[in-house]
Amino acid sequence: MKKERKTDSKVKKGVYHAPWEKSFDLILTPFEEFIHRQTTSGLLLMAMAVLALVLANGPLASEYEHIIHTYVSIGVGDWALKMTLHHWINDALMALFFFVVGLELKRELLVGELANLRNATLPIAAAIGGMLVPALIYFMINPDGDAALGWGIPMATDIAFAIGALALLASRVPKTLITFLVALAIVDDLGAVMVIAVFYTDTIALIPLAIAGALFALLMLFNVSGIRKTTPYFIVAVLLWYALLQSGVHATLAGILGAMSIPATPKYNPERFSEHVRELMQRFEASHQPGKSIMTNDALRAVVQTLENGVHSVEAPLQRLEHVWHMPVAYLVIPIFALANAGIALDFGTLGETFAHPVMIGVSLGLVLGKFIGITGFSWLVLKLGVAELPKDTRFTQIAGVSLLAGIGFTMSIFVAQLGFSERDDLLLMAKTGILAASLLAGIAGFIWLYLVSEPVASTD
Repeated sequence: MKKERKTDSKVKKGVYHAPWEKSFDLILTPFEEFIHRQTTSGLLLMAMAVLALVLANGPLASEYEHIIHTYVSIGVGDWALKMTLHHWINDALMALFFFVVGLELKRELLVGELANLRNATLPIAAAIGGMLVPALIYFMINPDGDAALGWGIPMATDIAFAIGALALLASRVPKTLITFLVALAIVDDLGAVMVIAVFYTDTIALIPLAIAGALFALLMLFNVSGIRKTTPYFIVAVLLWYALLQSGVHATLAGILGAMSIPATPKYNPERFSEHVRELMQRFEASHQPGKSIMTNDALRAVVQTLENGVHSVEAPLQRLEHVWHMPVAYLVIPIFALANAGIALDFGTLGETFAHPVMIGVSLGLVLGKFIGITGFSWLVLKLGVAELPKDTRFTQIAGVSLLAGIGFTMSIFVAQLGFSERDDLLLMAKTGILAASLLAGIAGFIWLYLVSEPVASTD
C-alpha cells in the first residue's frame, strides 16, 4: 500500500513529477517572475560580495588577484583578442547584463509603467532627482582632480539588491510600491548608460565607430523587415560589440543597442494562435495511440514540435529573450561580476583614513543622503504640482523609504567606478569601500523605515 501511495504521488493523471519539478507548475505573471528572480539574484549577489571580501582579505588573497588578472585570449589565424579575465567579465560578460537591462527598458516603455505618461511621471521624476542630487553632492566634495571623475558613481541603483530588500517586506507593502521601484530603477539604469556613453569615453576611433553605426543600422533593418529569428541579431550584435570595443566607446553598450533592435511584435496574434492550437490538438487526438510512447509515434511528435513553434510565434522575440536571458544574467553574470569586483583589501589600521577620504565620503553621502533627498524631493515636487499621482494604496512615507533602498548602488556603481578610476587604484579602493558601506547602510535604513511606516497588507485570496 505504501508503495502504491508513493507511486500515485509521483504519477497522477498521466503526469510524472520529480521532487523538485512541482514548483515549475506555478503560473506566474511576467512581473511576478521578474520580482522572484531579482529577489533571488539579490541574495546570491550578497553572498558573492561577501565571498569576494573573504578572498581578498584571507590567505587566498594573492591567488584571487592572480586569477582575476590572468590574461585570456581568443583567436582565429592571425587575429586574436587578448584581455585579462577581469576585463572579459567587465567588458564582455556585462554586455549580457546591459542586454537584459535594454530589454526590460524597452518593455517598460512599450507596455509597462513607463508606457503611460501619467503613471510614468512619478518614477521618471524620482529617478532624475535620484541621479542629479547624488552627483551634485559628490562633486561638491570632490570638485577637481582625478577624484572628480567619480561623480557618476553614486547615481546608480542596484535593481536586484533594492528589489530583494523590498520583497522581504512583501507582506507589508503594496505591489504598486514594488512596481514604482522597478520603474525608477530601470530609468536610473538608462541614465547610467547615457552617462557612461557620454562622459566615460576617453578617446574615439572614428572608423570602428562608423562600423558600429552601420551594424546597428543593420540590426534595425532586421527589425523593420520582420525578421524574428534571433540568430541574425546575435551574430551582428557580437560584431557590434567588437566594433565598439575598438572605437573607445564602452563595449557593453552593444547590449543596450542590441536590445533596442529586438522585435516587440509576435508573428501570431492571440486569435490566430488559438485557432492554430485547436487545429493542432485535433491532429494530436487523431494521432494519439493509447499505450504507445511519443518517442515511437512520429506523427504525434511532429504535432508537439509544431505546437512548440507556435508558442514561440505568439510570443514577441523581446518577451522570449527577456525570459531566456534573465535567469543566466541574474544567477550567473551578476554574481561573477560581484566576485571579480567586490574584493576589497581592507586595512583595519587605516580605516579611519579611509572613511575620512573625500571620495569615500562623496560616494557614501551621494548614495544614502543624495538618493533620499533627490528621490523624495523630486517626487514631492511633481505630486505638489499635480502632474503625477501616488501609486494605488501607497503613502508618501513609503516613497521616502524606497528612496533609501535606492541608495543600494552595488553593481552599476562599481561598474562606473571601474571606468572612472581605471588608472587610480587608490581612488578605486575608496570608491568601492564607499559603495559597500553606503549600500549596507541604505539597505538596513530603508528596510527599517518601510517596516515602521507600513502595516500588513490584507490578503486578496
